[in-house]
This record gives sequence, C-alpha cells and structure tokens, in this order.
Amino acid sequence: MSTTRWWWIRHAPAVNPDKLLYGRLDLAADTGDTAAIAALAARLPRRAVWLHSPLRRTAETAAALLGAMGETIVPVTVPELIEQSFGDWQGRPSREVYAGLPRHDPFWSHPAAHAPPGGESFDAVMARVQPAIRGLGAAHPGRDIVAVAHAGTIRAAVALALDLDGERALRLAVDTLSLTRLDLIRSSSRGKSWRIVTQNLPSGTEKMY
Repeated sequence: MSTTRWWWIRHAPAVNPDKLLYGRLDLAADTGDTAAIAALAARLPRRAVWLHSPLRRTAETAAALLGAMGETIVPVTVPELIEQSFGDWQGRPSREVYAGLPRHDPFWSHPAAHAPPGGESFDAVMARVQPAIRGLGAAHPGRDIVAVAHAGTIRAAVALALDLDGERALRLAVDTLSLTRLDLIRSSSRGKSWRIVTQNLPSGTEKMY
C-alpha cells in the first residue's frame, strides 16, 4: 500500500482594493502576514513536490512559504491548475456583476454549468483540473505534493475525492492561506481510494501530519 499526500493551499489574499471579480486577472499576492505564512509553513512537509498555477499570486505565495521553511525547491508551474475564467466579468466590481444579472439568469439556478460571457463554467474547471490531478498523482506516487492554487481548483480536487458534482462542490468554502489535505491511497491490488484529512483549515491552527 502507498499513500500520495496532497497539500492544497489557496494563495494569499490578492491585492484587490477595488474588490473586482478577478478570476484569471494576474494580481499580486499580499504575503505581508508573516505570522500566518510561518504558521502554515510549519505544517508543510519537507522535500515535497511543489506545484503552482501560472498566476502570479500562487507563485508569490509558494515563494513566501518556501522562504519561511528555508527550502530551495523550485516549484513546477502546472497550467491546468489555473483559476476559473470569468470572461467578460473579470475586472468589474463583483457587486456590479451580480446586481446586473436577471432574476432568472441560469447563474442562480445552475451556477456550476453556467459560463460567464467569454468565460468558463465550473463544470469545465473540474473537467480540466481532475485529469491533471490523476496524472500528477501517478507521476509522484507515495510522495507529498504541495499545490498552491485557487479556490476553484481546490474545490475541483475535493470534488474528485468525494465524487461530488459541480453544484455540490461549489458549496465548499476555500479561504485564502487555508490548507486542504487529501490522501490518495493505493492498495497492493492496485485499488485506489481517497481520504479527506482536512478541508479549509485556516493558518495558525494545530499542525496536521
């Protein structure tokens, strides 16, 4: 039996003073909360495989955590782990976007299947992220994998582990600088099963092994 341990981290808060709906906008991360960074870094495994999405805020968060750990690992950028694209909604104040949607817009009744104009639905995010997780797990069996990503990406990962559809996965809270631990267990008969160790654990709490 072998266990591949996924340590999913949502990036530090995006620098977003105007409260825009940012999606794939390449905003910087605010990594100034050094106590939170240090507390989260203290929970993370040494000599792990490190991944992040192509967006700046995940790379900066990974760099801050690795710096706090004193590690010199260079993370791998994984394009499939990028956040959901909100298309024409990106760069607009979120209140303005939601207030402008008609009462019977499909976003309200079926948000996972609904793609913003020029964007991507959450169902499409799951279809992109989940095969990547399977492939990465197969490439690093029995390892610790630290993946710094986005709320949508992490919801897709939990949905894979729990066999959730998109509508149910969107109910999950994923806060900035939170930790979600998912273990993929392979038996000697090559069967696979997932174990949820923790989901949306905030920084500053007890270390998880």
